[in-house]
Amino acid sequence: MSWWAWVIGGAVLLGAELAFVDAQFYLVFVGSAAILVGVIVAATPWLAAWAQWAVFAALAIVSMVTFRSRVYERLRGRTPPVRTGPANEVLTLPVSLAPGETCQAEHGGTFWTVRNDSDATIPSGGRARISRVHGLTLLVRPDA
Repeated sequence: MSWWAWVIGGAVLLGAELAFVDAQFYLVFVGSAAILVGVIVAATPWLAAWAQWAVFAALAIVSMVTFRSRVYERLRGRTPPVRTGPANEVLTLPVSLAPGETCQAEHGGTFWTVRNDSDATIPSGGRARISRVHGLTLLVRPDA
C-alpha cells in the first residue's frame, strides 16, 4: 500500500473514534498505528506489503495492550461503581421482628417486604443491615 493510504486510513479511524463511535480508545491506537506505518512506508518505500501489515498489527496490538487502559483512565476518569441494589444499606424497622418473620418497611422511598435473616430478634425502632435482596424481599440482620 502507498504511504498516503495508511495515513488516510489512520485519520479516518481516529476521526471515527473521536467524533462518532465510543470504542473506548481502541480505534485511537489502531488509527495511530496506521499513521505510523504510513510514515514508515514514506521513509522506506521498498517495504513489502506483508511487512507493512505485520508492522501495523504489531504496533496496534502492542500499543493497545501497553497504553490503552492508562490513557483511557486518565482522559475519561474512573467510572463510579454501579449500585446494583440496596444490599449493605441500613434501615430502621417500624416493628419488632423475630427470626424468620416479615414486615413492611420503608427504604429509599418505597415500601419493601423485610424478613429477618438472622437468629436474633430485631427490636422495634432497631437498625437492620440489608444482607441481600431476594426478589422483592429485603433480607436483614441486626446492625452491629
